[in-house]
Amino acid sequence: MKKVFYLKTCDTCLKILKKFNLKDWELREIKINPITEEEVEQMYKLAGSYEAFFSKKSNQIKLRELDPKKLTEEDYKELILDHYTFLKRPVFLTDTEIFIGNDKKNLEALRSYFAD
Repeated sequence: MKKVFYLKTCDTCLKILKKFNLKDWELREIKINPITEEEVEQMYKLAGSYEAFFSKKSNQIKLRELDPKKLTEEDYKELILDHYTFLKRPVFLTDTEIFIGNDKKNLEALRSYFAD
């Protein structure tokens, strides 16, 4: 399994996707084709927590008047399944590895993964 979860309206996601050869990857635009509970569970197994792939920058946090400091792991899971903006993007998912978000450390790990 090789999947990338992204938003086509996110310039950062698109810029990252262009850097790698993704011909063997399934590209999932999460607004059009929402993430499933099974996929969230796969991410959880590799990331170790739901918070690891929860976007604390989602505009929905303010709209729903949520306090991220008070959310539980189960809250993170339910919110990710409820609205696509709660997923930190992009997420590269394989059977054994997960790469989450656009921070420098993650991008270096992705470059290393694709270099092998």
